[in-house]
Parts: sequence; C-alpha cells; structure tokens
Amino acid sequence: MRSGDIPFKFDLNDLVARARRQVAGRIGDITLNLPFVSIAVSPQDRELRLAREIVLRLRDRRVLSAWECCDDCIDKALASLKEIRQFIVDKEIELADLQDGPLFLLLDAMAAGIRQFMTFEELLRREDSAPPHPRFEDFHRPADVRQGYFDGLEILRGHLSRCIGQIAVVAGMPARDNGICANYEGPWQLEAYKEPPKLIAPPGK
Repeated sequence: MRSGDIPFKFDLNDLVARARRQVAGRIGDITLNLPFVSIAVSPQDRELRLAREIVLRLRDRRVLSAWECCDDCIDKALASLKEIRQFIVDKEIELADLQDGPLFLLLDAMAAGIRQFMTFEELLRREDSAPPHPRFEDFHRPADVRQGYFDGLEILRGHLSRCIGQIAVVAGMPARDNGICANYEGPWQLEAYKEPPKLIAPPGK
C-alpha cells in the first residue's frame, strides 16, 4: 500500500539547533547522524544502559515494520504509536537530569516525529459518529484518506527506525546502515524533512 508520496515533512530544526548548541566545542567519543547534521557526543554510563533497554524494547515492535492494508490495521498502528509515545515520555522522565545528553535528544526526535504525524493525522480523521460510507464497503475511511495514513505511517516508520538506529550507536550496539527496523534501514530520507536554515558564518570567516 505504499505510494512513495511524502504527505508531510518533519520539522526538526529546533532540535537540530539545540544539538548544535549542546555540542559546540566538545570532542565526543562517538558520532551521531541526524538529518542534515552530524554531532560528536560522549554518553554517560546511565545513558548507555538506558539506550540498550530502549533498543531492545522497541526494535521488534510490529508497528515499526508492518505494512497496513485496511482500516483495522491503521487503528492498531495508531494505538501502538500511542504506547510508544508513552514509553518515550517515561524514559525522558528517567533522564530528567540529563536533558542535555544525546539520548534525551534522540528520544525528543522520536517524540517530535510522532507528534507531527499525529498533527497530520488530525487532518485525516473522520468523525466517529459519521455513518459508514456506502461506496467503501468494509472500509470506514475513503480510499484517498486511507492512502494518506499509509504514506504518513511509512515516513514515520523510517524516521523512528533511524532514531532507534542512532540510539543503538549510543548504546554501542550494532546498527544496520542507520536504521534498525526491517524494511527501514539506510540513510535518512532527507526529502521527508524540512531543511534547516543555512548557517551564517561568523564575521571574518
């Protein structure tokens, strides 16, 4: 059910700017790759432990690798994404004293992706009280709306897979080409992201 369309673009510009501020002038042990930027970081031991737990808990979640074919699949995917969002919040609470660290940054990137998908999903949502559409048989969403869900979930999976891949880097675990979930490996899909403003070089540069 993939069309290859990109129905919306993730905006991580504030997060990328924050990452640049946090690591300015630092020399890190590992390099994280985010859309349009790479940063050097040095995770603390607690971040390493939590990063491993996050990867192990999320990498096999079906919603991160399955493809939808009907409205029931979409509904299950949305419910699972809400569970993942709550898991992210719980881990961010555990990292409340390490908000300037790389793991919190990557969790924020995941949360931002889910939040922006949910905003897109609000535009697609049909009133629950609406009667079944006579043209769509067992489907309660029109075909174009259903395709919007398929395409939105597709780019969200790629985003989350690559975020988890970078969390695996923090944990010192093997990651496959920046992504860790089946079917969503490889470099960041840059066309699915808003490009950050060009950096202005300091005077005299």
